[in-house]
Amino acid sequence: MPTAPIWPARLHHVQIDSPQIAALAAFYQRAFGYRIEELGEAQVYLAGGERRLLLGTGAAKSVRLGAWVLESPEHLKALRKHVRAQNIPLLAAPTPLLQEGAFAVADPDGRLLCFGLAEPEPPRHDALPGRLQHLVVTTLDTPRVAAFYQEALGFQVSDRVLDGGGLTTIFLRSDPEHHSFAAFRAPELRIDHHSLEVPDWNAIRDWADHMAKLAVPLDWGIGRHGPGNNLFFMVCDPDGNWVELSAELEHMPLGMAGRDWPHTERTLNLWGRGVLRS
Repeated sequence: MPTAPIWPARLHHVQIDSPQIAALAAFYQRAFGYRIEELGEAQVYLAGGERRLLLGTGAAKSVRLGAWVLESPEHLKALRKHVRAQNIPLLAAPTPLLQEGAFAVADPDGRLLCFGLAEPEPPRHDALPGRLQHLVVTTLDTPRVAAFYQEALGFQVSDRVLDGGGLTTIFLRSDPEHHSFAAFRAPELRIDHHSLEVPDWNAIRDWADHMAKLAVPLDWGIGRHGPGNNLFFMVCDPDGNWVELSAELEHMPLGMAGRDWPHTERTLNLWGRGVLRS
């Protein structure tokens, strides 16, 4: 059985930076039903039942952090010990949504990865179901990023996309869901998308109808990805960041071997148009 000190951990929230956080907050409130909670002039908390998002003041299309919650204090302690043993600097976790004792590390592109236990929150109702499930970014060096997430933290490889033998995309899981993090090779560092997992095909339909009522166009999809085998569509926020609605994401147990896919449009969308990042 492979070493997987992070297993199982679930993505809890991300922070996206923008020079226009008020416009982004208004969009996410309208399109996704978030409640806006001010955390200061430079940060906003968008609170939902199963989805949470921090917005910070900064460069457009940048990810400040991704935060994963672990099962117990013992699990967190074991992960911290594993990371420290590799001489990776342990940093403070700059998020108010994790309990005291959380820590962070910087990945090779400088993104902060936070790990901890979730702060208790009041129950909230989402008018349409959608649980924050994964974060996808771009990188200039996919092999280096892939190696860090596997070796430093124990993420498991679910799928690789290859172009002439080179790694263009890596999908990594921290629990049985196909990926909670992925990275695409591209000529710039930015967020690619974050995803909400919904219960089924009917929920995809309901979300698409909801977006239609708001005159928010579907930017890509409806389709089905090859890696992950999930149904999906994507919309854009005011900065041009994608938000994905996904259903039926594949599950893969700990130790299941990763697979290889060709760098083609069909890999990204078995039903039609794919968007290649490089």
